[in-house]
Amino acid sequence: MAALVAPLADDFEKRAMILGRAVPLAADEAAVLLVDVESDAPELLASLGARAHDVPVIALAATPPTEAALPSSWYACLRKPVTLPVLERALEQALDHARLRRESAATRRELEELNEIGIRLSAERDVETLLRLILSRAREITHSDAGSIYLVEEPEGEPRRLRFEISQNDSATIPLSGPGDTRPARVSVPISDESIAGHVALTGEIVHLDDAYVPPPGARYHINTGFDRHAGYRTKSMLVVPMKTPGEDVIGVLQLINCKRDPARRFASPEQIEAEALPYPERFKSLAASLASQAAVALQNSRLYESVRVLFEGFVSASVGAIEARDPTTSGHSFRVADLTVALAEAAHRAARGPLRDVRFSSDQIRELRYASLLHDFGKVGVREDVLVKAKKLPPVGLELIRQRSEILKRGLELKFLRKKLDALLRGSREGFQARADEWDAELATLLAEIDEHLKAVAAANEPTVLPAETAAGIRSIAGRAFVDHTGDGQTIITPDEADILSIPRGSLTRDEFKQIQSHVLYTYEFLKRIPWTKELREVPTIARSHHEKLDGSGYPEGRRGAEIPLQSRMMTVSDIFDALTASDRPYKAAVPVDRALDILDQERKAGAIDADILELFVELKPWELKPRELKPRELKPGELKPWTRPGGHRDG
Repeated sequence: MAALVAPLADDFEKRAMILGRAVPLAADEAAVLLVDVESDAPELLASLGARAHDVPVIALAATPPTEAALPSSWYACLRKPVTLPVLERALEQALDHARLRRESAATRRELEELNEIGIRLSAERDVETLLRLILSRAREITHSDAGSIYLVEEPEGEPRRLRFEISQNDSATIPLSGPGDTRPARVSVPISDESIAGHVALTGEIVHLDDAYVPPPGARYHINTGFDRHAGYRTKSMLVVPMKTPGEDVIGVLQLINCKRDPARRFASPEQIEAEALPYPERFKSLAASLASQAAVALQNSRLYESVRVLFEGFVSASVGAIEARDPTTSGHSFRVADLTVALAEAAHRAARGPLRDVRFSSDQIRELRYASLLHDFGKVGVREDVLVKAKKLPPVGLELIRQRSEILKRGLELKFLRKKLDALLRGSREGFQARADEWDAELATLLAEIDEHLKAVAAANEPTVLPAETAAGIRSIAGRAFVDHTGDGQTIITPDEADILSIPRGSLTRDEFKQIQSHVLYTYEFLKRIPWTKELREVPTIARSHHEKLDGSGYPEGRRGAEIPLQSRMMTVSDIFDALTASDRPYKAAVPVDRALDILDQERKAGAIDADILELFVELKPWELKPRELKPRELKPGELKPWTRPGGHRDG
């Protein structure tokens, strides 16, 4: 065989095949295996293994097999002896065939990879994650050692600029932040011909440089060599591509640096880069352009998603503001409950032991819970304002009417006793008058003092505190105490209806008014279910509706029990009660200390009303000690919420 191939032209590189080893080929090489059927073909073909079909075989045989019997891995079989021109022509055709097969396979792989990248890009919503994905995959398919992404920013009233967003480098530590994937400082450059990225953003054209230190004649742009000096790097080949939307708007620039023969290669020095970095082949240029266009669409969609999210966040905040403007007495309550509940959910997500160790929340579920917590009291817009802001048991004018009624009664009593004195003077002698007048004055003073005492009792009972039974009985006796005035009729300080209101044992609301307050949960649910929530947020109405439910069925509006109440709602229940107890802005009650609030919650636990495990986690977490910024929801690792259940008032929230 050696004698046969020795005369071949120098265009052919000859290598000996070692039995048991695959044909060693670089990524851009093509080969043909020339074998002699009678001497070594079976052993050589067996040694090819899985690569047999990647390397076409030209067999030499004294008696070639029929076409039907020709092995599938053979490209041709030539009859011995073969002339040199025939062999060279067969080898050239086989090599062309091999190159076409390799190029076709590479193109197929690249298209499949582009398709897979496109699917991933379209599914990603987080901008930072999206940028990392775009850059890493662009470097992979173009064999780039380094790369960066710039995004166009449009400051209000200022020219557009390019902001340096992300950089990656396999071989150098980036001075701005650190090795590998980095978020550089917020550096920006003008969109102009002075820089390569600025030129690409300005013109929308690809820049392809074999050596970045040697720009084309007449080019105004140049690279900043300061990075190379600081990092001990050498920027050589560059492929800089505009990220264009379907409307041809350039929204960013993808910059790829130093094409490598082997994608896994790490350059050890600038000299090695100088010697080994390759110019970007034309097919990488089209691949990068295709990926950049996909990336632009994905980035535009991600920005649109983010703008919708910000818009919705603004709507939620405005809604909460509207609630609190209508009920200033609970100002800040919804935000505090959201912070406490999110902190509690994140703690459950992190729990490595205990009953909650299997609970997991995705970032979308945390956001869903936050929205439900912020909007849990939105239904208060449907409650009458005089009930919603009622600070005392009687309406604002109620106590004043009782005082006026008492003053009128006092004047009537005074007039009554003045008439007695006048009649006594007109009908009798003056003898003994003074003694009777003194008796009448004493009687009047006693009645007036009694009225004043009754007024004090009424004012005290009007406060929204816990009312002892004997005090309530005293209020009802006041309603039954009639004072006969100058008209001869009996007058009372308070009416039976007012006595019923003043006898409310706890809080400031009558039974009917409390039902109106409770109805806010249904109003909340009716409002929230009208919103076309996305799939990730569809449980917001259900979570918000159940935050006043209790495990023992004593809650409202549906009297749900145990596992019928969503886990997120049970968390919100604890947070809602805690904040209602400790809030200092409620006119109908004084804030209680944290220890006392926890005692009350523990009583609810013992009664089977709230979840014991959630309360235990709440006490262990101490979210009331966290600063507001520490209560903000953090991005958690995606994971489905695993089902977890445990079998299982005052005016709260």
